[in-house]
Amino acid sequence: MSKVVTDAKEAILKAGVKDGATIMMGGFGLCGIPENSIAALKELGMKNLTVISNNAGVDDFGLGILLQTLQIKKMISTYVGENSIFEKQFLEGILEVEFVPQGTFAERIRAGGAGIAGFYTPTGVGTVIADGKETRIIDGKEYVLEKPLKAEFSFVKAYKGDKAGNLIYRMSARNFNPMMATAGKITIAEVEQIVEIGELDPECIVTPGIYVDYIFQGKNYEKRIEQRTNRQNSRA
Repeated sequence: MSKVVTDAKEAILKAGVKDGATIMMGGFGLCGIPENSIAALKELGMKNLTVISNNAGVDDFGLGILLQTLQIKKMISTYVGENSIFEKQFLEGILEVEFVPQGTFAERIRAGGAGIAGFYTPTGVGTVIADGKETRIIDGKEYVLEKPLKAEFSFVKAYKGDKAGNLIYRMSARNFNPMMATAGKITIAEVEQIVEIGELDPECIVTPGIYVDYIFQGKNYEKRIEQRTNRQNSRA
């Protein structure tokens, strides 16, 4: 069955995203983020969102545009990064933030998709990360229990996808997208190219279509670079 929809707006409306939704957003920095889906959320005006994402983009791009319009009430992420709006709203108490160590963040998402009820990790022991959490001594070392992360919706970005929702990612844009595709009740995938079923090499498929509910071909990707660093010409 074809899972193809026209664009991000149609996918979001068909999926039933409403105010107060919890959404996982793929991407690391500005790499591999679902640009079209974020823009559609802004246009549709859903608010009081809880967003699970490694970070929140920059002030005027990525999730930063949803912070500008105060559509996000809570972020579950690993760092503030390059976003001054994120920092300001957090310090002023406008935005609720749950910081998670990056490796723990990845594993909590993986656990959510795999149906794992929790896992023990030494990361965060003795810090505020462990406050209120169960700890245990295993083989003489202290560990903290971390529970899985799951969401009502996952918005992911891939390089290619077929009409059945099978996805292939490109290089570092793969990042958190495959894990998040498994951890949402409903997954929306935006891709740069949609091909017919059977055209993708099965050995290259990372996310099987069983995890994807809606897929559309995005457009006008900016693919910004957060920080561009050029080395000096050695001949200068």
